[in-house]
Amino acid sequence: MVEEQLLVPLDDYLKVGVHIGTKFRTKFMSRFIYKVRPDGLAVLNVQEINDRLKMAANMLSQYEPEDILVLCRRENGWDPVKMFSKLTGIKSFAGRYPPGVLTNTNLNGFIEAKIILIADPWPDRNAVKDAANLGIPIISLCDTNNEAKFVDLVIPCNNKGKKSLGLIFWILCKEYLKNKKKIKDDKEMKATLDDFAPD
Repeated sequence: MVEEQLLVPLDDYLKVGVHIGTKFRTKFMSRFIYKVRPDGLAVLNVQEINDRLKMAANMLSQYEPEDILVLCRRENGWDPVKMFSKLTGIKSFAGRYPPGVLTNTNLNGFIEAKIILIADPWPDRNAVKDAANLGIPIISLCDTNNEAKFVDLVIPCNNKGKKSLGLIFWILCKEYLKNKKKIKDDKEMKATLDDFAPD
């Protein structure tokens, strides 16, 4: 693996366990699994995670912040998602997805999203269903136990760990800001991983 092509050093990925999946593996996610450890935990391919994060950042960068919606029902992702939202100006829901937000034009909080990013397609399945019905592209973080029906771009990763989610949203934020010419390079990214996943 050539480290220069990675969005962060390999150690950063490994340290937060971004590649450690669950013991449960769906058929859909099997192609992203690099190996299964003796304790039964699946290990995801780090290069694949990296490449898909790059693809996701490029996809998101084709949209303005007001056209994107990020959803995360899992509590471990709330801090990373809120920080991502704060730095990019992208609207997010950390917690329960309010029904009708994407579908009911008469709703006060209605959002006309053109693309959505989801931390886990299982707890956020209602949002996935709504977006799919409306033809809105869906990018989703998926662990080894996820089904990814309706998902347009899967980012295979540990989407349960706080530090793993912190790193993923930090990378997506950094790449989005660079692609949008808000920051010149990685050095200009002032927020740290600790800001995204405080202890």
